[in-house]
Amino acid sequence: MKTVQQIDVWLKNKSGTLSVVSDLLGDNRINIIAFYVTTQGDEGMLHFVSNDNDKAINVLKAAEYKMEVKDVIACEVPHHPGGMNTILRLLKTVNINVNYIYPCIGTGDITVLIVGVGPVEEALTVLGDNWVHILGSELYHI
Repeated sequence: MKTVQQIDVWLKNKSGTLSVVSDLLGDNRINIIAFYVTTQGDEGMLHFVSNDNDKAINVLKAAEYKMEVKDVIACEVPHHPGGMNTILRLLKTVNINVNYIYPCIGTGDITVLIVGVGPVEEALTVLGDNWVHILGSELYHI
């Protein structure tokens, strides 16, 4: 299965907590490739993909952060109005709900989206059957 790993880290929703995690990862030479942050009340969550998820997991565990690791899809999309709908339309045709979607940082001339869906294998099949470029471990080196 051609997926990438997303790390979800639970944080307190207060000033500076995201910066502490960013410093921790940066001090260990871990680069965040894609991320988004959600908050609800006093709690927050950092969802991210890094260039070295195994190392990121170990560093965060050592620092006693509560986290979860999920397989997500990284796919290239056209960079023009409606380009994202290339993927959304395909997933809609097979009734796959998109739980979240967010872009990668600094991918040069291509646009790469991280897509979180329920049935990952089914989504990979429909995207692959329709010539959508899916990135696996090569994403960690863009």
